[in-house]
Amino acid sequence: MLRNASMTRRDAVISAGALAALALAGCSQEKAPAEQSNQGVVSDVPSTEPEDTPSAEPDGALQPDPEAPVSEVDEKVASMTLEQKVAQLFIVRPEAVTGVSVQTAAGDATRTALEQMPVGGICYFAANLLDTDQTREMLSNTMRYGEEISGLPMFLCVDEEGGTVSRVGGNPGFGVDNVGDMCDVGATGDTEYAYEVAKHIGTYLEYLGFNVDFAPDADIANNPNGTMGRRSFGATADVVAPMVAAQVRGFADGGVLCSAKHFPGIGGAAGDSHDGRIYSEKTLDEIRAEELRPFEAAIEEDVPFVMVGHLSVPNITGDNDPASMSSEIVTDLLRNDLGFQGLIITDSMGMGAATDSLPAERLGVEPLKAGVDIVLMPADLQAAYQGVLDAVASGELTEERIDESVRRIVKTKFERL
Repeated sequence: MLRNASMTRRDAVISAGALAALALAGCSQEKAPAEQSNQGVVSDVPSTEPEDTPSAEPDGALQPDPEAPVSEVDEKVASMTLEQKVAQLFIVRPEAVTGVSVQTAAGDATRTALEQMPVGGICYFAANLLDTDQTREMLSNTMRYGEEISGLPMFLCVDEEGGTVSRVGGNPGFGVDNVGDMCDVGATGDTEYAYEVAKHIGTYLEYLGFNVDFAPDADIANNPNGTMGRRSFGATADVVAPMVAAQVRGFADGGVLCSAKHFPGIGGAAGDSHDGRIYSEKTLDEIRAEELRPFEAAIEEDVPFVMVGHLSVPNITGDNDPASMSSEIVTDLLRNDLGFQGLIITDSMGMGAATDSLPAERLGVEPLKAGVDIVLMPADLQAAYQGVLDAVASGELTEERIDESVRRIVKTKFERL
């Protein structure tokens, strides 16, 4: 009976997705409102300057090539200043760049802010996303400014897992149904269903202008008192791993890059890393047997990003440092043992587990020392950015280490955006 009910729900979700795609495709292309705040209106009227012709390129820009050779990547990295390279290491909320209360449009103020801090990407939340036309224009303008300023496309990101983590699905401005919790998807045992759900999400996100979705959740919900029960596909690796692999394929076919999260697996931890440190007492052998298997499945499917969580694993690392700041987890385990060659990104460095561990000026330095490529949403962008520059100036971080991550970022942008 559960199987039949689940399949009926599957048909309803996919049917709703097809209707939503048709609705999005038919939306008018009216101008979005000026950039707004729910605490007042902020003026950031889109620029009236004519757009560049297809042949016009900013100084030093390289035309993205789907088959970009390494030499082109190296040439681009060599052309960048240290400040430009360090800025590429951050993906942040739009407000962290512009300083407005809640950003809902991208115009001259956004362009000016990106000229001062050409970050690698922006992550948007429900408050930034009012409706289809407004979102498409905001993201299109932001991408155009980023390319004109840096010669690189921007990562335009969102958390869209479905269920309790959904910024577009279920938002009344978009006419797209929420696909529901991944625990229900996992309960069907149907990997094709998981694929279709991810492809549906990727399709509507790509239409809006997003190119990165921080999903799927690869955590195993094996703690009944944990916070991941509804977000995880299930309580065992046998359930979760094939669902994660299917969703990596689905997001790719839907047109967006995706990220398996939260390495090395926070589903068994008690507590919430938004509030403070979380711990697992498991050994390396124990997590190899379960928690790592969904990430291995994602890596086998060429997942573009892996997001490292803030889980402390003292029986593996020998200390209480969160995984996002641990070279034993990031470099030794994920990069070397599991062989992941894509982009390693932290979970939000504005969470309590991060801010309780480090002062603001170290929230970029310590993850980079551990081997992370991209620092996500530090509590204070300017402090974290300056902290990295200071670490390079002092020799604590080398420019070669910065180049290593920037090269991966540029390669991904040239080949996959």
